[in-house]
Amino acid sequence: MRRVRPGAAASGGGIGGSSSRAAGEERALTSVATGELAGGREPEPKDLPRLWHVTLSVSGEEAPLKEVRRALEQLAHDHPFLLTSRYAHDHAEIRYWEEARDLHDAAAVALRLWGEHRQSAGLPPWEIVGLEVIDRETYHQRIAEGYGPPPATPVGVHPY
Repeated sequence: MRRVRPGAAASGGGIGGSSSRAAGEERALTSVATGELAGGREPEPKDLPRLWHVTLSVSGEEAPLKEVRRALEQLAHDHPFLLTSRYAHDHAEIRYWEEARDLHDAAAVALRLWGEHRQSAGLPPWEIVGLEVIDRETYHQRIAEGYGPPPATPVGVHPY
Protein backbone atom coordinates (compact mmCIF):
# COMPACT_ATOMS: atom_id res chain seq x y z
CA MET A 1 0.00 0.00 0.00
CA ARG A 2 1.40 3.38 -0.98
CA ARG A 3 0.62 6.31 1.26
CA VAL A 4 -0.06 9.64 -0.33
CA ARG A 5 0.18 12.92 1.50
CA PRO A 6 -2.99 15.04 1.59
CA GLY A 7 -3.46 16.97 -1.66
CA ALA A 8 -1.03 14.83 -3.66
CA ALA A 9 -3.80 13.17 -5.68
CA ALA A 10 -5.37 16.54 -6.47
CA SER A 11 -2.05 17.99 -7.68
CA GLY A 12 -1.56 15.52 -10.51
CA GLY A 13 0.13 12.65 -8.70
CA GLY A 14 -3.00 10.52 -8.44
CA ILE A 15 -4.97 8.37 -10.81
CA GLY A 16 -5.17 9.81 -14.30
CA GLY A 17 -2.82 12.69 -13.52
CA SER A 18 0.74 13.23 -14.60
CA SER A 19 3.66 12.99 -12.22
CA SER A 20 7.31 13.96 -12.41
CA ARG A 21 8.26 10.52 -11.01
CA ALA A 22 8.37 7.32 -13.04
CA ALA A 23 5.71 4.70 -12.33
CA GLY A 24 6.54 2.82 -9.15
CA GLU A 25 9.20 5.34 -8.10
CA GLU A 26 8.78 6.41 -4.48
CA ARG A 27 9.50 9.87 -3.17
CA ALA A 28 12.40 9.95 -0.72
CA LEU A 29 11.47 10.81 2.85
CA THR A 30 13.44 13.45 4.67
CA SER A 31 13.70 14.01 8.37
CA VAL A 32 13.29 17.31 10.16
CA ALA A 33 15.92 18.37 12.65
CA THR A 34 14.57 18.99 16.14
CA GLY A 35 15.35 22.70 15.96
CA GLU A 36 13.29 23.01 12.78
CA LEU A 37 10.00 21.96 14.38
CA ALA A 38 7.19 24.47 14.70
CA GLY A 39 8.89 27.42 13.11
CA GLY A 40 12.40 26.84 14.48
CA ARG A 41 11.57 26.32 18.14
CA GLU A 42 12.10 23.26 20.30
CA PRO A 43 8.91 21.36 21.17
CA GLU A 44 7.45 22.45 24.48
CA PRO A 45 6.98 19.78 27.17
CA LYS A 46 3.22 20.40 26.94
CA ASP A 47 3.36 19.43 23.23
CA LEU A 48 4.92 16.02 23.92
CA PRO A 49 2.70 12.96 24.47
CA ARG A 50 2.08 11.88 28.06
CA LEU A 51 0.58 8.76 29.61
CA TRP A 52 -2.98 8.99 30.94
CA HIS A 53 -4.78 6.31 32.95
CA VAL A 54 -8.32 5.87 31.61
CA THR A 55 -11.27 4.20 33.31
CA LEU A 56 -14.31 3.88 31.06
CA SER A 57 -17.61 2.70 32.57
CA VAL A 58 -20.50 1.49 30.42
CA SER A 59 -23.94 0.10 31.21
CA GLY A 60 -27.24 -0.83 29.65
CA GLU A 61 -29.76 -3.62 29.35
CA GLU A 62 -28.73 -7.07 30.51
CA ALA A 63 -26.75 -9.24 28.14
CA PRO A 64 -25.57 -12.85 28.52
CA LEU A 65 -22.35 -12.94 30.54
CA LYS A 66 -20.70 -15.26 28.04
CA GLU A 67 -21.30 -12.78 25.20
CA VAL A 68 -20.09 -9.81 27.27
CA ARG A 69 -16.88 -11.66 28.17
CA ARG A 70 -16.26 -12.74 24.59
CA ALA A 71 -16.79 -9.17 23.32
CA LEU A 72 -14.42 -7.68 25.91
CA GLU A 73 -11.81 -10.33 25.11
CA GLN A 74 -12.12 -9.47 21.42
CA LEU A 75 -11.70 -5.77 22.23
CA ALA A 76 -8.59 -6.58 24.28
CA HIS A 77 -7.24 -8.71 21.42
CA ASP A 78 -7.86 -5.94 18.89
CA HIS A 79 -6.34 -3.34 21.22
CA PRO A 80 -3.64 -4.83 23.44
CA PHE A 81 -3.27 -1.52 25.31
CA LEU A 82 -6.27 -2.52 27.43
CA LEU A 83 -5.08 -3.44 30.91
CA THR A 84 -8.15 -4.94 32.46
CA SER A 85 -11.89 -5.19 32.04
CA ARG A 86 -14.47 -6.10 34.63
CA TYR A 87 -17.99 -6.98 33.64
CA ALA A 88 -21.45 -8.04 34.80
CA HIS A 89 -24.77 -8.67 33.02
CA ASP A 90 -25.54 -4.97 32.69
CA HIS A 91 -22.30 -3.01 33.09
CA ALA A 92 -18.56 -3.10 32.50
CA GLU A 93 -15.42 -1.13 33.30
CA ILE A 94 -12.38 -0.89 31.06
CA ARG A 95 -9.04 0.40 32.33
CA TYR A 96 -6.02 1.20 30.17
CA TRP A 97 -3.17 3.61 29.53
CA GLU A 98 -3.50 6.11 26.70
CA GLU A 99 -0.69 8.16 25.22
CA ALA A 100 -1.90 11.63 24.28
CA ARG A 101 -0.73 15.23 24.20
CA ASP A 102 -3.24 16.36 26.81
CA LEU A 103 -6.29 15.28 28.81
CA HIS A 104 -8.68 16.49 26.11
CA ASP A 105 -7.09 14.21 23.50
CA ALA A 106 -7.04 11.21 25.85
CA ALA A 107 -10.69 11.76 26.81
CA ALA A 108 -11.76 12.16 23.18
CA VAL A 109 -10.18 8.81 22.26
CA ALA A 110 -11.77 7.14 25.30
CA LEU A 111 -15.22 8.49 24.48
CA ARG A 112 -15.01 7.02 20.97
CA LEU A 113 -13.64 3.62 22.02
CA TRP A 114 -16.89 1.81 22.84
CA GLY A 115 -18.91 3.09 19.88
CA GLU A 116 -16.17 2.64 17.29
CA HIS A 117 -15.59 -0.97 18.30
CA ARG A 118 -19.16 -1.99 19.08
CA GLN A 119 -19.61 -3.94 15.83
CA SER A 120 -16.07 -5.23 15.28
CA ALA A 121 -15.82 -6.67 18.81
CA GLY A 122 -19.53 -7.47 19.20
CA LEU A 123 -19.88 -5.21 22.24
CA PRO A 124 -23.32 -4.81 23.86
CA PRO A 125 -25.26 -1.66 22.86
CA TRP A 126 -24.49 -0.01 26.19
CA GLU A 127 -23.86 3.66 26.79
CA ILE A 128 -20.88 5.30 28.43
CA VAL A 129 -21.89 6.31 31.95
CA GLY A 130 -18.53 7.26 33.40
CA LEU A 131 -15.08 8.38 32.37
CA GLU A 132 -12.03 9.14 34.46
CA VAL A 133 -8.78 10.30 32.88
CA ILE A 134 -5.84 11.05 35.17
CA ASP A 135 -2.19 11.62 34.47
CA ARG A 136 0.45 9.07 35.38
CA GLU A 137 1.74 11.04 38.36
CA THR A 138 -1.74 11.33 39.90
CA TYR A 139 -2.40 7.63 39.33
CA HIS A 140 0.81 6.61 41.12
CA GLN A 141 0.21 9.14 43.91
CA ARG A 142 -3.26 7.68 44.54
CA ILE A 143 -1.89 4.15 44.65
CA ALA A 144 0.91 5.16 47.04
CA GLU A 145 -1.60 6.84 49.37
CA GLY A 146 -3.94 3.83 49.28
CA TYR A 147 -6.67 5.59 47.28
CA GLY A 148 -8.19 4.67 43.99
CA PRO A 149 -8.37 1.28 42.37
CA PRO A 150 -5.47 -1.09 42.92
CA PRO A 151 -3.06 -1.53 40.02
CA ALA A 152 -4.57 -3.47 37.15
CA THR A 153 -3.49 -6.96 38.13
CA PRO A 154 -4.35 -9.47 37.06
CA VAL A 155 -4.45 -8.12 33.55
CA GLY A 156 -7.33 -9.40 31.44
CA VAL A 157 -11.10 -9.72 31.39
CA HIS A 158 -12.73 -10.67 34.71
CA PRO A 159 -16.24 -10.76 36.20
CA TYR A 160 -17.02 -8.35 39.04
